[in-house]
Amino acid sequence: MDLTTKKAEIGEEIKQNPIILFMKGNKMAPQCGFSAQVVHVLMQCQVEFETRDVLQDEELRQGIKEFSDWPTIPQLYVKGEFVGGCDIVMELYQSGELQTLLKV
Repeated sequence: MDLTTKKAEIGEEIKQNPIILFMKGNKMAPQCGFSAQVVHVLMQCQVEFETRDVLQDEELRQGIKEFSDWPTIPQLYVKGEFVGGCDIVMELYQSGELQTLLKV
């Protein structure tokens, strides 16, 4: 599969899932500290969310970085919009803005 096709798939996933986190590992077993922090925050907010494990698919890992023009993982999308990575999500959570944003 080429990156154009993979990016189209990513776009569909983002449209179909109100809250989706592209991360290393999954919500039950995050594979990096940054992914674990974002999962923890989302669970604290008590919202339903989907995850996609970029470690299982190298094209997904590269494709999501190009799709968002953001170089790092994890990446959180809410209602079709790119929210950010770990640092941004943590800042939004601490300010209360994330909780408002997550009211889907």
